[in-house]
Amino acid sequence: MSNPGTTPIPAIETARRLLGSLITAGVRDVVLSPGSRSAPLAYAIAEYAATDRLRVHVRLDERSAGFLALGLSQGSDRPVAVIVTSGSAVGQLLPAVMEANHAATRLLVLSADRPGELHGTGASQTTRQRGLFGDHARASLNIEAGTDPSVQVQAALAALDGDSVQAPGPVQLNIEFRDPLVPEATAELKPDSGTPNQRTVAPEDPADTLHWTLPEQLAERRTVVLAGHQAGPEAQNFAQALGLPLLAEPSSNARSGPNAIAAYRLLLSVMERDIERVVLFGRPTLSRPVNALLARTDIPSVIWQPHPVAWYEPGRRAQRVITKAEELLQFAGRAPQGWLERWQGLDSQTVTLRAAIDNEPGISGWALAEELWRTQQGPLLIGSSMVIRDLDLSAMPLEVSQGPVFANRGLAGIDGTVSTALGLALATGEPTRAVMGDITFLHDAGALAWNPEEARPDLDVIVFNDAGGAIFSTLEHGAVQYSGRYGSWVERLFATPHAADLRALAGAYGWDYASVTSREELSEVLQTAPSGLRVIEVHGDRAHLRERTASLAQAVSELS
Repeated sequence: MSNPGTTPIPAIETARRLLGSLITAGVRDVVLSPGSRSAPLAYAIAEYAATDRLRVHVRLDERSAGFLALGLSQGSDRPVAVIVTSGSAVGQLLPAVMEANHAATRLLVLSADRPGELHGTGASQTTRQRGLFGDHARASLNIEAGTDPSVQVQAALAALDGDSVQAPGPVQLNIEFRDPLVPEATAELKPDSGTPNQRTVAPEDPADTLHWTLPEQLAERRTVVLAGHQAGPEAQNFAQALGLPLLAEPSSNARSGPNAIAAYRLLLSVMERDIERVVLFGRPTLSRPVNALLARTDIPSVIWQPHPVAWYEPGRRAQRVITKAEELLQFAGRAPQGWLERWQGLDSQTVTLRAAIDNEPGISGWALAEELWRTQQGPLLIGSSMVIRDLDLSAMPLEVSQGPVFANRGLAGIDGTVSTALGLALATGEPTRAVMGDITFLHDAGALAWNPEEARPDLDVIVFNDAGGAIFSTLEHGAVQYSGRYGSWVERLFATPHAADLRALAGAYGWDYASVTSREELSEVLQTAPSGLRVIEVHGDRAHLRERTASLAQAVSELS
């Protein structure tokens, strides 16, 4: 409750002060899902947006709003606020908050709430909101109805940014609002050219990336450099400086240059016995062979971690943490003669084998991945599940990266992928592509709903439609399915086949649509930069995926 003897601040004034503080701290984007209890924030948003202090994005449902805010934050490298009303609306943000936690994304949840006197009374849309996100929020703060929000806002901003011990991440500000929820009768919008006090956050400049200065004496070692999710270009620079093979995931933003090995996942079966040491940049998220390599106790491995990360708890991984460049260089050593060349030769052979096996008519996931990577221009978001694994196998490293690559690898879920892509496109202002499977697309189909009063970003959503979840056939569940012991239940329970009409769905939401059935058509459609909102449906077939994958793995294992 507010302090006795103080005059309570009206709800609209609390909202104005709160948003004003956020703008001063550098927040430029807010995402709002409509509601009544959050009305003071909505009206305050309108006032600030009229003066060009804020950019507002309105989304129909809260889950979509949360992932749109996630993409906006990752694309702009700024904190982004998402505003929801009270009750179950807050719970809809949990998936986005969980992803933001593990991805170290500065997502600020502004959850409107009933005043304290209504809690526990059975009042409509009233529940325990503060602390709802548990350990996934860096902080959960409550602003009592009628009080000044300044102290809590400053604490929230500090928690968003993290510190020397904790990585950045999501924060919840729970704001109690007491009636009236509307502005004063005399209030009105008064546009002007005011400019807020800005805290600029510049995107990372490749020229500022750490370049490694080699000491005169370095031992020769058969070391490999693993570049996991968001490892960054310094992993590529490190591998090239020491002449080491670079095993880089598609979302590492390090998969370019002569040291990058495309088919490393398969080649580990051939080369693992010769590896002496492992250096890890970023987070390994995709490959069981990579995780098996990192789990080996007879091969020393380390993590380059100059700053706190959010994806694991200190002391819970076997790798030793290194924070100093000189120490990392001494651990890795230089590549002995022929070490990198052997990896490159085997990689070239694997590309030839893959082309020979992938010779059926139509478009496979491998073919889509290869063509998409080759023609990449600007930001690219890769969906989870089979699509990112196809890219991990088939995306041939380019000489120079053609644009930043994003993926929701914090928890590697499929939810919110379309919304995240929209946020990235809005944040960067660049023509953006997103690629995902049909199940991932349908899971977030509601994100296609677009407010006609808001600017439409340039985004192509490329959907590889093979009528179900293909990844399960490549896992142990595929062996159960092909054994016939459970009849058609594995297909029904895991692959979740469907007959959705993507053309009709895109048209219903006002998106452009293109259908691709051949490699020639795929190449042609990818030559055109995204313009407006478009769904590109790539028709595929998963019937022989398990056999093709097994055949390639067997052929590679016989290389020498």
